[in-house]
Amino acid sequence: MTDEKKSAAAEEATFKNEQQETPDPEIDSGEVVEEELVEGAPVRRKGIYLLPNALTTASLFSGFYAIVSAANGVFDNAAIAVFVSMILDGLDGRVARMTNTQSKFGEEYDSLADMVAFGVAPGLVAFFWSLNGLGKFGWAITFIYVAGAALRLARFNTQIGSVDKKFFVGLASPSAAACVAGLVWCFHQFEPSTWLTILTVIVVGGTGVLMVSNIFYRSFKDLDLRGRVPFAAILLVVLMLVVIALDPATVLFTVFLLYALSGPARALFRGKPRRQ
Repeated sequence: MTDEKKSAAAEEATFKNEQQETPDPEIDSGEVVEEELVEGAPVRRKGIYLLPNALTTASLFSGFYAIVSAANGVFDNAAIAVFVSMILDGLDGRVARMTNTQSKFGEEYDSLADMVAFGVAPGLVAFFWSLNGLGKFGWAITFIYVAGAALRLARFNTQIGSVDKKFFVGLASPSAAACVAGLVWCFHQFEPSTWLTILTVIVVGGTGVLMVSNIFYRSFKDLDLRGRVPFAAILLVVLMLVVIALDPATVLFTVFLLYALSGPARALFRGKPRRQ
């Protein structure tokens, strides 16, 4: 009887070892596997959601296209591509929430795409346009912006739920990218000059520092876009679209530059908002 128990225990140990040594076919094939809660129970899901990740890929492609265009000297297309990335970046998250297709993979992929579209791309566009004539100082200013974008995105990913959703801590990377791209788009036809180079250094270096600062910016996430508004509100929207259409480069650059300056102005005159 003792020998039978030993034999059974040995067979069980052998079975456990085989189970541990046998690789999971889903993991071994390189497929993405995530756990989701379905009616309170964890369920393993294989694969990714196509629609939101396709929009993220389009945003990444637009950022890459901005780099290629700037390298070829087509700076207006490069700046426009950055703004297209902003639109696509705003859509992918909203589409994922509307279709209930949020995932950990999508969050990580979106963050990496943002680093290219709003970190590397605007920095290189400004560098190829104006800062490359400053030698080491030019690429140092560009690196300040790129590093600021990376640190801003990393901090944002770790501060979810710890700060009031009405505010961003530091200038959001899409807004910083809009300032840099708007500057290039607005002045790309101007001849190189000292004042324009100084302005580029201030905008690129300043937005890079603002991204890693502790200055609070309104996120406008508390706006209720589903509720009813007066009829005159739609006329205001029409007026805004007309103004942007008249001179989109100047209007967008001015709007995002004022938004970037609103944070320091608010910190000076109103103080910091309460943390949760």
